[in-house]
Amino acid sequence: MEITEIRIKLMEDHQERLQAFCSITFDQMFAIRDLKIIEGAKGSFVAMPSRKLTDRCPQCGCKNHLRAAYCNQCGARLKEDRAPKDGEGRAKLYADIAHPINSRCRELIQSRVIQAYQEEVVKARHPGYVCRYDDYGEDNYATLEDIDLADDPRFATAPAGQTRRIDGPAQPAAPHAAAPESISNGSSIPREANESESFGLGILS
Repeated sequence: MEITEIRIKLMEDHQERLQAFCSITFDQMFAIRDLKIIEGAKGSFVAMPSRKLTDRCPQCGCKNHLRAAYCNQCGARLKEDRAPKDGEGRAKLYADIAHPINSRCRELIQSRVIQAYQEEVVKARHPGYVCRYDDYGEDNYATLEDIDLADDPRFATAPAGQTRRIDGPAQPAAPHAAAPESISNGSSIPREANESESFGLGILS
């Protein structure tokens, strides 16, 4: 097996530990995207593409990230410290989607990707540099329709205190601040956003 192509996407913020994303192609036939190059205590290393691990709420069965304090569906309080631990006692919050299964493959990917990253950093300093990493335009902004909103009935001005729906009549305006969500016993439960990580634990080690 041979790595026939590596494409690097450098991060704009050089103060962050996440230095770049990359894709690798094997034998000009199979590509893996979204490997991460991360700055560690002993230098840069490569983390494999990964997904968040979840578990199910015992009350409603909805899936939640392992760091969620409340269920996203029913608001039930979830037990803390639910994540399984690795050999060093760290919470395992992510699982690799693709990864090497022996040290030879791991070292091959690690060395080639880090070398390609260092070369990309040098290329990026030259005028006219163009990144070859294909992100499918995910960093682009949407384009607005070229219409006159004043003449479009979907955006007609509603009476005071009401909002105009695009597909129907005017509706009462929503309050500025949303009230806490309540469960069946009448008590209010705050909804906390799921804690997210900058990158997963899919580390080539």
